[in-house]
Amino acid sequence: MANDISSIIKNRIKSYDASAATSEEGKVISVADGIATVAGLKETMAGELLIFEGGTKGMALNLEEDYIGVVLFGRYTHIEEGSKVSRTNSVVEVGTGDELLGRVVDATAAAIDGRGEINASSKMKMERKAPGIMDRQSVFEPLETGIMAIDSMIPIGKGQRELIIGDRKTGKTSIAIDTILNQKGKNVKCVYVSIGQKNSTLAVTAQKLEDAGAMEYTTIVAASASESDAMQFVAPYTGVAIAEH
Repeated sequence: MANDISSIIKNRIKSYDASAATSEEGKVISVADGIATVAGLKETMAGELLIFEGGTKGMALNLEEDYIGVVLFGRYTHIEEGSKVSRTNSVVEVGTGDELLGRVVDATAAAIDGRGEINASSKMKMERKAPGIMDRQSVFEPLETGIMAIDSMIPIGKGQRELIIGDRKTGKTSIAIDTILNQKGKNVKCVYVSIGQKNSTLAVTAQKLEDAGAMEYTTIVAASASESDAMQFVAPYTGVAIAEH
């Protein structure tokens, strides 16, 4: 009996792992309008994911010598001066893949359409360096909007960037929605990013795409008017990450 106990103790001593895990923590100096100023995290990378007390996540953007500015994802009313912040040593990533087709997601690619969580097959960095001109595939396939006046006068190709400029209520959104509707059956995947719109307006747009069968190949990224400025800021980055995948 004594020998058995002795051998167990010896085995545990041999297998004892004395390695120490270190983590870097900082504290919140101030927080307002979805932006937190944090001190004590001098080794933070640009775009790194940070975790605040209560589980709220944020992305480091403004890196100063003595403090950093962090964009907060989600609710932040519980975060106050002195709250602890910890690093994750990894940059912010969002879920990507065909699993997002037909879904409405927020600025962090989390589902907000009430149809359950999205098990994305892959992830991409929210903010990444765009490939150089020489690395990009040439534009050689046309992208038809379905609007005769545009298709006959303006050559738009798949992979080409096209900016729609105009004052409010001049039909910019209608052009984009009609273009999405016209891609049905053409092996084109669409990502529609809604920023600063009312939830009721977004619901009408989503229903229009659903009724036309366009949600099968479309993902909607929404940062409504009720969201913080920070969430509206990162929404286009999420949309581009999903589209680039």
